[in-house]
Amino acid sequence: MAIGWYPGHMNKARKDIMKALKQVDLVVEILDARLPASSTNPLLDSLIGELPRLKVLNKSDLADPSVTASWIAHFNQQGQAAITQGKDDDFTAEQILQASKQPYRPDRNKIFRFMIVGIPNVGKSTLMNKLLKRKLAKVGNEPAVTKAPQESSLAEGIKLIDTPGVLWPKIEDQEAAYRLAASGAIRNTAIEFEDIALFTLSFMKTAYPENLLSRYRLTELAAEPIELLEQIAEKRGALRKGGVDYHKASEIVLNDFRNGALGLLSMEKPPLTFDPEIG
Repeated sequence: MAIGWYPGHMNKARKDIMKALKQVDLVVEILDARLPASSTNPLLDSLIGELPRLKVLNKSDLADPSVTASWIAHFNQQGQAAITQGKDDDFTAEQILQASKQPYRPDRNKIFRFMIVGIPNVGKSTLMNKLLKRKLAKVGNEPAVTKAPQESSLAEGIKLIDTPGVLWPKIEDQEAAYRLAASGAIRNTAIEFEDIALFTLSFMKTAYPENLLSRYRLTELAAEPIELLEQIAEKRGALRKGGVDYHKASEIVLNDFRNGALGLLSMEKPPLTFDPEIG
């Protein structure tokens, strides 16, 4: 099935972002560390222009650490500031500015604003709550929780703008769309669970077969993804009268993938392989 998701509120969000960018000094772009390329919105380059940008590879605690290190090296070689964030990491506004290499001195006559942007369900509101040291922005496992830009004061002379997650009108690369769906960036109601689960299993079987064997206590992996899904269904009791409950089995696979139960994994590597030890 072709995957796409661009509800009306996202068109409004894009316009809101364009308006707010006029007063922004720094853009903090949140990416999913497991799929940095697919979770990059191609519209952002044209929207942001020459504004300074910091890439934050969120959910790094769910990603393959060696691959994440390669992504950081890749971005740095391109002259782009980039850092990682896991669920237990905390940042202050000053640390964000330091990581972005943006000079800042408190000045009552000048407010420094930075904006958090990113696709749905990638962790924008989570970062905002950490920076605020309190729960202000809503956080959820489903996309599109944040509905409109929110501005908050972080420290003297520093303000933060959180924005709704925005996808682009048409996802040309359907493999990227499937990766986004597997990660949870696209609403469950807009996908076919079985298709996404089979795609995920095909990837896992090639890239992280041992993770599948361990998680589902299998002695061997079936040759075809559909057969592998049936193996998992039998192991996890996803059965119904007459055979396998493919939808339930698919939910199990996707939930395990999204919450890290399948281990630390990354669905994408940077265009070139970097050795972080040698740069």
